[in-house]
Amino acid sequence: MVPGPTPVPERILAAMHRQPIDFSGPEFVALSDRLFQDVRALFETTHPVFLYAANGHGAWEAALANTLSPGDAVLIPEVGQFSEGWRVLAEALGVRCRTIPNDWRTPIDPAAVEAALKADAMGEIKAVLMVHTDTAASVTSDVQAVRAAIDAAGHDALFMVDVIASLGTTEYRMDAWGVDVTVAASQKGLMTPPGLALVAANDKAQAAAAAASTPRRYWDWAERLSGPHYKRFCGTAPEHLIFALDEAVRMLAEETLAGAVARHRRLAEAVRAAVAVWAEGGALAFNALRPESRADSVTTVLVPDGFDPESLRGLARERYGVSVSGGLGRMEGKAFRIGHMGDINEPMVLGGLAVIDLGLKRLGVPIGAGALEAAVASLAAAPETLARAAE
Repeated sequence: MVPGPTPVPERILAAMHRQPIDFSGPEFVALSDRLFQDVRALFETTHPVFLYAANGHGAWEAALANTLSPGDAVLIPEVGQFSEGWRVLAEALGVRCRTIPNDWRTPIDPAAVEAALKADAMGEIKAVLMVHTDTAASVTSDVQAVRAAIDAAGHDALFMVDVIASLGTTEYRMDAWGVDVTVAASQKGLMTPPGLALVAANDKAQAAAAAASTPRRYWDWAERLSGPHYKRFCGTAPEHLIFALDEAVRMLAEETLAGAVARHRRLAEAVRAAVAVWAEGGALAFNALRPESRADSVTTVLVPDGFDPESLRGLARERYGVSVSGGLGRMEGKAFRIGHMGDINEPMVLGGLAVIDLGLKRLGVPIGAGALEAAVASLAAAPETLARAAE
């Protein structure tokens, strides 16, 4: 029950349980050619998706190194720990970052984005970097509203969106929503082991890459689109992760992307129903203040002063075999986080909530009564869709 890495289905583990093959041979070339096409459906894009042997930080760097030059400016609407992380990485590349401050409890304000871009009379801002769902804050912001803000400002900045914690869990339409670059990773909604970064780039972004001067080789989009097949991976392919992602794409196609999004919403509502009841005891609270911005992939729960959330995490993990996450960044020691994304279903969520409920009671945290009943009632009231058993 952590927000990544998430449980890996048996089907994906089985797809990886094989010997390596010749990465320049016809079998692997055919498989990866198909995957490079099929994975576009997850982003809802017709544009290329680049695959790197890296984590989400690698995806961030690939997006920036390809499109920007040292000294360029970007606008970062702050939302949580991961917008902050993207800023730190950008500055390491020599990029000047302008940040719109945020309290980490509310979503990105599109009006503030519009105002910041309108104030950029010289057109210095080359990109807007947006985190769709921040896993530290468990806040999801409105991609379409930010795109509308960029358009209303009449600004030509590239629009880059981090969907690392939302791809496969939350509605996202890269092309229809006017996103230029999307960054993602394998270990969350895609149900695949950590180690693959995914970056989708449209024509505008690739044109920017042709003019950008940041040194790059491994990340280079142009290099990966040219010449022999092995250049798509800048050398030896991470074959077993490719086998895994190929099976994950198949599984999501079988469930349908809309089905996976609906499943995550259904399970998230059950978690939120339980947290709302716990909060009635006066000690716990949602970090995300606005119900409509609470993420469908993770829920951050604030704890009272004087309570160490590590005591709950340790009890749940060591005594009951359930892992939950702690707070990150400015919320370290002030929160615990419940992941509800990837290969999960109703019994897993209910079991996890039961362990947390038990742990809170054993540790003497005042909580409202009936959290599990509220979660069950939420699930019982949800639309009747086929619940996929965890693999």
